[in-house]
Amino acid sequence: MDFFIQLLPAFVEGLKITLFFWVVTLVGSFVLALPMVYVRLSRNAVVSTIVRFYIYIMRGTPLLLQLMFVYFGLPYLGIRLDRTTAAILAFLLNYTAYFTEILRGGIQSIDEGQKEAAKLLGYSNSYTFLHILLPQALRNCIPSFINESLTLLKDTCLVSILGIDELLRYAKIAAGTYATGLPFIYVGMIYLVLNMPISRGLNYLEKRLNYYK
Repeated sequence: MDFFIQLLPAFVEGLKITLFFWVVTLVGSFVLALPMVYVRLSRNAVVSTIVRFYIYIMRGTPLLLQLMFVYFGLPYLGIRLDRTTAAILAFLLNYTAYFTEILRGGIQSIDEGQKEAAKLLGYSNSYTFLHILLPQALRNCIPSFINESLTLLKDTCLVSILGIDELLRYAKIAAGTYATGLPFIYVGMIYLVLNMPISRGLNYLEKRLNYYK
């Protein structure tokens, strides 16, 4: 316990960075996924195909590879980003693709009759999407969003590959300094503790939204 208390200040600093990337990616990816799914489902074959190809690339390649490409590869194209910006960009690109597909599945699960009814009433495609389809899709997608949110929390440790001082990097430094594997166990426990309130909070939100169906 004394060793954990000794490492606690470093873990707190790492936790701040971990939660920063988690919140920024979660909120940013969700916001970006809204117009992306609208374009993905549009009748414009060109833009829909472009979005589908983007999603295919992001889901078909490892996030770690994407991180390394953004930080180490883009400079060869004349684009230089600092570590934090590169990490945020890579995470946003990756998780926007996943959230877009989650929303697409939720929207396509809605009865086609509702879309036809909206069309007969003279509603525009954008109005139908925002006020009829999207609210229902969000309720349908909550379990998938919960899973992706928890996966994202664990994926934040990948930013350590860029030298960003999040939880795992502090654990690596402590393990190397004190020649012990205990820091990794401590960090694993921290992740488990973090998962509990996040999971319960999102499950509570799901129940509340289902109540108003």
